Amino acid sequence: MTTTTTASATTAIGTTTDETTAGATAAEALVRQLESYGVEYIFGTCGHTNIALLAALDRSSIEFVIARHEQAAAHAADGYARASGKTGVLLMHVGPGMMNAVTGVATAAMDSVPLVAIAGDIPSYFHGRHPHQEVNLHADADQAAIYAPFVKRVWRVQRAEDLLRFAERAFWTATTGRPGAVLLNVPMDLFSRALPDDQAAPLPLVQHDSAPGLPDSVATRIAAALAGAQRPLVYLGGGVRDAAARTALLRIVEHLDIPVAHSLMAKGALPDEHPLLLGMPGFWGLEVTNDYARNADVVLALATRFAETDASSWNPKFTWSFPPSRLIQIDIDPAEIGRNYPVEIGAVADVGQALQSLAGAVEAVAPEPIDRLELRETIRVARSELFAASRERGSSDQFPLRPERILRDLRDVLPADSILVTDVGWNKNGVAQCYSLPAAGRFITPGGASTMGFGPAAAIGVQIASPGRTVVALVGDGGMSAALPAIPMAVELGVPVIFVVMNNRAHGTIADLQQTFFGRSYGCEFRDPEGRPYSPDFAALGRSCGADGYLIASPDDLRSALSTALHSARPAVLDVPMVNEKVPTPGHWNITDIYQGVFDQS
Repeated sequence: MTTTTTASATTAIGTTTDETTAGATAAEALVRQLESYGVEYIFGTCGHTNIALLAALDRSSIEFVIARHEQAAAHAADGYARASGKTGVLLMHVGPGMMNAVTGVATAAMDSVPLVAIAGDIPSYFHGRHPHQEVNLHADADQAAIYAPFVKRVWRVQRAEDLLRFAERAFWTATTGRPGAVLLNVPMDLFSRALPDDQAAPLPLVQHDSAPGLPDSVATRIAAALAGAQRPLVYLGGGVRDAAARTALLRIVEHLDIPVAHSLMAKGALPDEHPLLLGMPGFWGLEVTNDYARNADVVLALATRFAETDASSWNPKFTWSFPPSRLIQIDIDPAEIGRNYPVEIGAVADVGQALQSLAGAVEAVAPEPIDRLELRETIRVARSELFAASRERGSSDQFPLRPERILRDLRDVLPADSILVTDVGWNKNGVAQCYSLPAAGRFITPGGASTMGFGPAAAIGVQIASPGRTVVALVGDGGMSAALPAIPMAVELGVPVIFVVMNNRAHGTIADLQQTFFGRSYGCEFRDPEGRPYSPDFAALGRSCGADGYLIASPDDLRSALSTALHSARPAVLDVPMVNEKVPTPGHWNITDIYQGVFDQS
């Protein structure tokens, strides 16, 4: 991507461009501190409350990634954090600016992504006078309260002297324990106030190793329970992220021959072709996965919250049945232990450290490996049939294309280490269920909030963090319409994201639900005044923004367009007409009962 630097002659409150001189502003001091923390990119939008900070950024090594909408900026910062493993940083303007970013910041928060959101606010000395753009209907200067329900912590800066201390706390809080989003709310005048020399020096970010490990006695108990089980199961959540944790996990499951199920967020934690991988349980899970999960005698759940869709709405008839199954749950967040199911052993611990302790304990408790060859064969047959059936359906030359034809062409053309960033709908659920992700590939999706519009903007952050890899935003036409600022962002940054629009001219998943249970689809499909299916020409829209645009007009066009886009290494929009089909749903979701007037709360 292109980086530009410029020099400014003066700064606010009479300071100079020499940042080593006395009287550095709080904004300048904050930027130096962010540089010392290794921050390379800040995503956001400008406004009169944050341009003092932008002016300081202009003279720094940090690149400001400008967005045309705050939600897009938040998703891009989120995607960058997920792909890089670093903390995402978001800069917002007062009032409507920071409110526009609510959905993006909440998406990161719910998926445990470390994100520091910095919001400019009204001048501190106008508190209570209702100045321009203040959030003030029922409380004066209370915009920070909007974020309080979902961020880990809010800091309201009231003195310039506190800014660096609060910023250090913000980064610490975002990254320790269960990672998440935090808000640093700064009245605009404080950015421009000069700081005394002794308060302008960057505060070091404490290098922490504070996450609790797994005590040896607990590791031994868990290892004994797994080794003695007849039908053990490991269930992975999205918190199993680093390579060391995955290596330790493989030591455990391969030594004891334990099958592994994973949540939506954890797809890719183990390679899809691994012989012990059962895949997803729940609503979009395979029948064999749900059957094994329901009848497992011991389940080790790692960094997962047992989300409704992964647990068939917690109905014991379909996926998880605790008891009689015995649950062992390890999570960094004590609030998740036993939230949805009773636990026999609950451990608050960093899952990576816990797995490494548990691997050693397993090999000590059971020195000889265990073989479950019949189970491996059952898994192989079920998974092979799943992927083969999907590829067979994807061989159709029907046009508009069947969704699985789109997935098949992507799988065949994309490099093995490509990163798929999905939105919601077929592009998320279909990929999670029946796309055979290569071992070198990666799958990034909005899990907790299932946010429409996440994919296109998040893919930009992912591409910035992964400049040598192919990044594809796989998104429906509804999601693309919700994230149009992503295309000019990609062009301005020169990042070669490929936006693949699965265009069925509808909010297809919801249209299908309504058609199934209410006999017709109303309010879910896009139509012109004459009632004909309508869609923007997304390929033309891409070209109008300066990207390459490809309108897929025949079954063979998609492969050709993908190959051309890969070779060109430019932002590209592929508009792919698609029929609206159901994602296969072997499991159970309570909403279908509600539509039928059945209110089972078991």
